Amino acid sequence: MAIPHYQLLTHITKFQTNLSTSSRRTKSNFTVRMSLKEDAPSLAIVGVTGAVGQEFLQVLSDRDFPYKSIKMLASKKSAGKKQVFEDKEYVIEELKDESFDGVDIALFSAGGSISKKFGPIAVNRGSIVIDNSSAFRMDDNVPLVIPEVNPDAMSHIKLYSGKGALIANPNCSTIICLMAATPIHRHSKVIRMVVSTYQAASGAGAAAMEELKLQTHEVLEGKPLTCNIFKEQYAFNLFSHNAPILPNGYNEEEMKLVKETRKIWNDHNVKVTATCIRVPVMRAHAESVNLQLEKPLDEDTAREILGKAAGVFIIDDRVSNNFPTPLKVSNKDDVAVGRIRQDLSQDGKHGLDIFVCGDQIRKGAALNAIQIAELLL
Repeated sequence: MAIPHYQLLTHITKFQTNLSTSSRRTKSNFTVRMSLKEDAPSLAIVGVTGAVGQEFLQVLSDRDFPYKSIKMLASKKSAGKKQVFEDKEYVIEELKDESFDGVDIALFSAGGSISKKFGPIAVNRGSIVIDNSSAFRMDDNVPLVIPEVNPDAMSHIKLYSGKGALIANPNCSTIICLMAATPIHRHSKVIRMVVSTYQAASGAGAAAMEELKLQTHEVLEGKPLTCNIFKEQYAFNLFSHNAPILPNGYNEEEMKLVKETRKIWNDHNVKVTATCIRVPVMRAHAESVNLQLEKPLDEDTAREILGKAAGVFIIDDRVSNNFPTPLKVSNKDDVAVGRIRQDLSQDGKHGLDIFVCGDQIRKGAALNAIQIAELLL
């Protein structure tokens, strides 16, 4: 009997995580890079100067992703600046149509409008585009992929086929949520999911992170607040996610969780509701997730399932009141799960509560995209 793709990925991902950790420990002792190879794909980083663009570079290095060449692409404003990557200095180039000539894989994180304009151009020039924006996520012809969850969605896309393609990275909140919810869903189908998010400044980019830092100093020093990114005071406060409110009363961030979950799980009947909140945390999102299950599932079995899941680790010490926090997952690849408990409001062990934390810039963005690229290899 063939091994399901997601089970195979469980073992591969845990091996890659261990290898990546070992690489980070030893890399500083070596000057020779093993990732620069002539038979490897040529890469382009679109939006390299942004928070996720910089994380792309970090993850590529951490995971020794093989490449024969790499282009650093950004806006005209950043063109000409220098970018050091793996002991080599690159000149950042202005993003243009011809930027994708000879590029095998293009990693995009420059905003939806840039993706909508240049994504199809890159595809037409033969590049496989892995896009971190929301531009193509709900396009029926574009796979929306979390490698540990639905790798088969992109199985028809082949590197070096001569054909360009688009692959979408899901929203950060969706990735972090489904990393924990999917292993449960495979065992006992989720029929309803209620998600409350506590989202860090990193989700709004480097400028938002800097504004939170600046506001914190301003509040403590009694100075007027700088509110360029958010209209609300962010330091020592929290507020409803800044995404636009839709006619149904949900904001766009909340509806991403609803729509993307259905697409990724290929289940348009699953009921999902969400409330998304910005909290004054620098990096890494937290989410409270309530699951209503088709079949009974006890918390011990759920804990065992999550303990074996790819890209997930458990922090669930009730005696010491030790559970996931944003700081515990910052700059880490895996998503932490804790507060695993039966939902007492549902009869017959048909409900489960979990608390999830994941690094938004890493697994919620850059790492997930690089893992997609690894599947192409």
